[in-house]
Order: sequence, then structure tokens, then C-alpha cells
Amino acid sequence: MSSTSGQPQFRYTQTPSKVLHLRNLPWECTEEELIELCKPFGKIINTKCNVGANRNQAFVELQELNQAIQMVSYYASSSEPANVRGKTVYIQYSNRHEIVNNKSPGDVPGNVLLVTIEGVEAGDVSIDVIHLVFSAFGFVHKIATFEKAAGFQALIQFTDAETASTARNALDGRSIPRYLLPEHVTSCHLRISYSAHIDLNIKFQSHRSRDYTNPYLPVNPTAMDGLLQPIIGPDGKKIEPESNVLLASIENMQYAVTVDVLHTVFSAFGTVQKIAIFEKNGGTQALIQYPDVRIATVAKEALEGHCIYDGGYCKLHLSYSRHTDLNVKAFSDKSRDYTVPDSSLLAAQIPPPTAPAAWQNHQATAMYPRNEYASGPQPPGGQVSSWNPSMQAAGPTYVSSPGNYPTYPPSHVPGYANAATQPPSSPSQHGNSVSPSVKPGGLSPGQPSYYGQ
Repeated sequence: MSSTSGQPQFRYTQTPSKVLHLRNLPWECTEEELIELCKPFGKIINTKCNVGANRNQAFVELQELNQAIQMVSYYASSSEPANVRGKTVYIQYSNRHEIVNNKSPGDVPGNVLLVTIEGVEAGDVSIDVIHLVFSAFGFVHKIATFEKAAGFQALIQFTDAETASTARNALDGRSIPRYLLPEHVTSCHLRISYSAHIDLNIKFQSHRSRDYTNPYLPVNPTAMDGLLQPIIGPDGKKIEPESNVLLASIENMQYAVTVDVLHTVFSAFGTVQKIAIFEKNGGTQALIQYPDVRIATVAKEALEGHCIYDGGYCKLHLSYSRHTDLNVKAFSDKSRDYTVPDSSLLAAQIPPPTAPAAWQNHQATAMYPRNEYASGPQPPGGQVSSWNPSMQAAGPTYVSSPGNYPTYPPSHVPGYANAATQPPSSPSQHGNSVSPSVKPGGLSPGQPSYYGQ
């Protein structure tokens, strides 16, 4: 039997063993995920996770040989291959007959603990609360917090492994005291293991990292944000501080969402300055920067929960980002800076010289014909450029046509009739797809749709 990728999922030439070798596992596959896959076939005696250069292999030892044979035979005859997190897993008998050493790095005592705080989001538990809880067992040298696929995590450095072991034994599986948590957090649990780190590299003091051994370390300006507890609204939900940069998480992404597609959608509410697309936690996210908070707020309220394509595809979930000015590559397939003119696109758009129009000066006639920036063809992919003549101070001078460069207030947004329109690669205009005219809470009747009707 072959998998969808053409690789054989099983190898029959090997001698059966109660230890199975699993390949093509997702990154940082956990022991719990392996047990969930194998437990229908028998009792799991031992596991060894994150093996190999890419940490995408594992060994599982079942209690009886016939249980391992049953698992291999089942998936060999099944029309659906074994999978973990949607990835096809290749199974074969191992050359070993038992797993001798299953000590992972998380079981080797060290002075740095890796703490996963379950049941909370980043910002729910401040770094000061973490310090208060763990300093009860000894002097805490450094703390660094971050977000991973496993959730909100922290690295906590103690003086020695003995102090770290004491803290781990006392707190692993326990909950942070309720009075130290925000009102909307009902409970949280600590899952603690040892880290391979010995000395954390903390570059500055902030709400995400602290070095308690160096009072002279520079303070990041955003550190003050961490001193404030989240503001809770009447409904018990955390109120986000507003920002001119939106963080968009794209759900059910069946079709490609490019920089140009996002620009078409979000520029309906005002001038989009920068866009960056990236992968995080197995999903696609994007940062969209507006010139001010007001436009970002209108866009967030209108687009939250709406879909870019018909059929519920590419659903948008929006929140405010802590960023205020994105540092992105000006022109790439994953990012765009619209405040920097693209000379290659401009060169491609320049048509043959025409007779000068009435409003042009004669020196700029050949370079900037009237229709080039007023109503001429758009860049590839339906991209509509916002031309700013002040950016071309070093280039030829010309007189811009009045009214060609609007400030894009939410109630005077031009429609983009030439956005990509061929399904399934184009944003939809109907059904549950994104449309400013159906903004939650009601949008002004004069608000046009982003796409031409």
C-alpha cells in the first residue's frame, strides 16, 4: 500500500518487533499524541519522541508483539493511513526490541525550567506573577516568556539544578493561586520540565523578559505595557488596547491569500501602508498597517468574522497588534511596503509617449501621461497603487491631478472594480464573504463595497 506522497507506509521485509518506528511526524510531536495514535492496539510500555535530525521520528514500545503486528496490519489494509495533526505517519518495525533509555532533555535536571501555563493567553499571567510564584523556592535569576504551539510558556532560570528541582516537584501540575489571576481566568495549570538552557540571554527588561541580576540592563519602552493589568469589559472579556496595526488570523484557508488579496480587502477602509504574511502555530497570519488607529478600528469592526471567499473560506479573525510600524521587505511575495515606490512596477506600467494633456507640464509628458495614475491599468493581481509624488523627489517633476490622492476616510473609499475576479482565486462578493456594506453594527449606507458590482 502506498501513501499519498508515493512513499511506502510499511516495510514488510523487517522482522516483527513490539517496538515500532514512526516517521514523518509533525514538529515537536508529544508523547500524548503518540499514545493517542497507538493505544487502540494495546498498552504502551515506553516511547521515545523527537528523534532524528528533524525531530520528526519516534519509537513506541507496545506490551505484546502481537499488538504491534496488529497495528501494522491494520494500517496496511486501511484506506486511511495513520496520521497525526493531518500528517501521514509512516510505520515500520524497529530493529530494537525494547526502548532502553527514554530520558528526554526535559527529564535531565538543570537550573532552567520550561513552564507551560495551560488555560491562559499571553498577557493573562504577567511576568511579575510568574516571578512571585517561583521565587518562593529560591532566587530567580532570569525569566523569558513566549508563545508556542503548546501555548503560553516561560523559561525560568534558578541558581542551580537543586533549586529548580524543588520548584518543579512542588509546582508541576498545580495551579497559580486564583487571587493572582485576572477575573476572567477561572483556572490555569503549570506543566513543568527541564530546559536544555543553562544561562538565558536577556537583552532588555520588558513585560516579556527580565534579568533580576542586572539592574542596569536597558528597558524596552513596551515594558510599561506589562505593568498594567488587562482591562476587562462588562462581558468579562479582555479589552484590547487599540493600534494602527491589525493582526489577522485566517481560518479555513482553502484558497491562497496573497499580499494583493489582503490589500484589496483592507484598503477598502483607508490607505494600507504595509502588509506582512507569516506562518504561526500551523496557521496563516498577517499584519496590516494603517496610518492611524481610527482607520484600523473601522476595518476591524467591519471585517471581524467575515470571509474573503464564498462558502466560508478564509475567515478573518482580527485583533490589534502591539506593533506600530512594521519593518518589512518592500516587495516580496510575503510582504509589501506601499510607502516605498516600486520602480520595477512603474517601469512596466509606462506606456509609449503620448501627446501631453492639458494639465501636464511638458517636461513630465513622456514619463507621466495623464491616465497613468488617474484611471489607467492597475498593477498585476488587481493591486491598486497609492501614488505619492513626494516619494519621487529625486525623479522628474510633474503636476499631479487634483483629487487623485484621497485620504481614504472610511465613508469615502473608492471601489476596486479590477480586483481579481476569477474564482476560486478571487475574493468573493456574495454570501458570507467580506463586504463592508454588512459590517456588524451597521456601516454607513454610503460605504461602497471593495469590489466592483
